[in-house]
Amino acid sequence: MRKRLFSLVLVFALILLSANLFAEGYREPYHLVILATSDMHGNVWGYSYEDNAETNNNGMARVYEYVTEMREQFPDLLLIDGGDTIQGTIMTDDLANKSPWSEHPIISAMNYMGYDAMTLGNHEFNWGIPRMLMITGQADFPVLAQNVFIQGETVPVGGGWIIKDVKGIKVAIIGVDTPNIPRWDGGKPLIDESVYEAGYEAVRRAIEEIGDQADVIVVSSHMGLEPEYDTVNGTDSAQKMLDMNPEIDVLQVAHLHTAVAEKQGDVVIGGARNLGRDVVRFDLYFDKDKNLIDSTVEVVDMKDYEPSQALRDLPIVKEYHEKTIAYVNDNVIGETTAKFQPENEIKGIPEGKLRDTAVMDLINNVQLKYADADVSAAALFKDTSDLPEGSINYGNIFDIYKYDNTLMRVEVTGKELKDYMEWAAQCWAQWEDGDISIAFNASIPGYRHDFFQGVDYEVDLSQPAGSRIKNVMFNGAPLEDDQTLKLAVNNYRYSSALKAENIVRGEKEWESPNSIRDMLVEYISENGPIEPTVDNNWKIVGVDLNLEDPRRAEIIGWINDGKLSSPYNDSYNLKDYEAIKSEATSK
Repeated sequence: MRKRLFSLVLVFALILLSANLFAEGYREPYHLVILATSDMHGNVWGYSYEDNAETNNNGMARVYEYVTEMREQFPDLLLIDGGDTIQGTIMTDDLANKSPWSEHPIISAMNYMGYDAMTLGNHEFNWGIPRMLMITGQADFPVLAQNVFIQGETVPVGGGWIIKDVKGIKVAIIGVDTPNIPRWDGGKPLIDESVYEAGYEAVRRAIEEIGDQADVIVVSSHMGLEPEYDTVNGTDSAQKMLDMNPEIDVLQVAHLHTAVAEKQGDVVIGGARNLGRDVVRFDLYFDKDKNLIDSTVEVVDMKDYEPSQALRDLPIVKEYHEKTIAYVNDNVIGETTAKFQPENEIKGIPEGKLRDTAVMDLINNVQLKYADADVSAAALFKDTSDLPEGSINYGNIFDIYKYDNTLMRVEVTGKELKDYMEWAAQCWAQWEDGDISIAFNASIPGYRHDFFQGVDYEVDLSQPAGSRIKNVMFNGAPLEDDQTLKLAVNNYRYSSALKAENIVRGEKEWESPNSIRDMLVEYISENGPIEPTVDNNWKIVGVDLNLEDPRRAEIIGWINDGKLSSPYNDSYNLKDYEAIKSEATSK
């Protein structure tokens, strides 16, 4: 009996010893979480000031609720931002960013949320570099741009990169902005005098500087995977950055407002939509020797999170929120006699992009007046933009013109104007026989959809892009290629399209000291009540939408009842009627 007891004790002791030895040589893989936001565009509260209404699926307050929840499980997580953060709402553009010497609500909110780093986006430069530095200088975290060198500086913005030590894991974070900033903000203070390096070159240089100091390389880039302009060299491509720098472990993409969650080899790639709609979650797993052994990425939708009241109660956030609502509601600008947009025939297909409307005529006529020009170009930035009947406040102006653009005048030839019009006409998809509606090119963002005033013209959607503009008339006669005209256009379009795409050779001969929004405010306040007038100077031709076919009406009914999705980028076609009917009636 004693021998058996002794044997059991010995076996038990050996088991304990083995367990201790195993524990001495084994560690659980370390799990690091990185949360990444981008393109929040000043939406701290989760509020649409132009609509005077709370949103239900976005805003930094919702993001903070999610971050707080995640920190309970992962208290040492990293929180980074990919830029385009201090611009985009009436709160930021018309109040906070015009008083950069005071406490800034967005930077203060980010300080409160505990960000570890931020990468500059192109919209941080909208007010010039000195103002950008003044605002971001309030941050308690580094603000990075490895590829941006301010005039005369030999060190990139924020040093370009940092290393964070998390439980002994050395995490290098490299911030890279799109190098296209001068295209959009050329002429602003210090913009043209600064250097914007190719993204892949900047990252290469940072990795060489980091050397063996880091266990993992994270790149926070304010650009999409594919090049935006430089299709030849890829200076503005995150994919080129990744291809040229295999040391990258984690890549955040931004700028394009699209959700991205993918893996290329061992590299996790993630991007969020705009306005705080999403947070990208990267999960990294390390072994006991601090080697990265696995990683995952997902995009977390904020629609299921309630806004953080703690962030909303932050004094500076609450003060600016209330100040902005008062700024919008207490400033009646003028009156209108009726709505400015027609009702949509098909749910989700904006009539304002299918025909001339009073909204676009108003914007273009104001530009013609203030620029003293012959022809004007402007975009319907938002499909639902409208002026209501009755009193007009500042929120209504922001609704029809959301960007803080200035107005320019440039001399163009008839040929250049027609080339510009062809560039804009790429925004429509090509019509096919049997289509029941006009659709839009999925690869062209809506803010590129320009309409022209001062000329009469037709857009033939039976033709491919590049051959659509027909019968352009100026002052009742065909516009000749060698005629010269004065064109009114916003500063963004002038730099990012007319000059960057080599459409126009001439240089700007005038630029407004104030914004186009300011001009709209002045015009409406001085000329009210404003009537919605339309001169129908352009129209779409070359299409037969089968208006008399009862099947068309039936399909549209299904769309409007929610039984079919909106054919925004791909029209339903009558040749597929039976399949369409089956899809609609099965719901």
